[in-house]
Amino acid sequence: MRMNSIERVARFMQEKGLTLVTAESCTAGLISATLADIPGAGSLLDCAFVVYSVDAKMRCLGVPQSTLASHNLTSEAVARDMALGAARKSPANVAVSNTGVTDATDDRIPSGTQCYAWVFKRGQADSNPVVYTETKAFSGDRNAIRRASAEHALLGILEHYHRHHPA
Repeated sequence: MRMNSIERVARFMQEKGLTLVTAESCTAGLISATLADIPGAGSLLDCAFVVYSVDAKMRCLGVPQSTLASHNLTSEAVARDMALGAARKSPANVAVSNTGVTDATDDRIPSGTQCYAWVFKRGQADSNPVVYTETKAFSGDRNAIRRASAEHALLGILEHYHRHHPA
């Protein structure tokens, strides 16, 4: 039987001893829920922050007002600060964040634009974790974009782990 992509991520995380904390805006918990669909995911997930509002991003994750003032909410800078904030608040050794738009209201940011950050900690007190960021565009309706975005966030764990730990 061929494993689907999320099962592959879960197996990889188990093999590498990875645990996950998510910081989700546009996906509203779908990244963690997608992983939770896999049996045994309880050992892989620490917690998930769903921070839709600007205030929640600052209050729950410590996203600096200066980042929010300097960058659009749909930006790699905001995704980076969200993931770093989640990583500080969790013992998990991987943090993934997502922020984006499914239905654009600003002509400068197309519908389907999604920004991510992946943080890899080398230990509990890692003050200098490795961070990767990326912006990707998806098409489809609101829920199709959210599903594709959640899957991309999880698959990014594989891709960026290998960049951080070359074979």
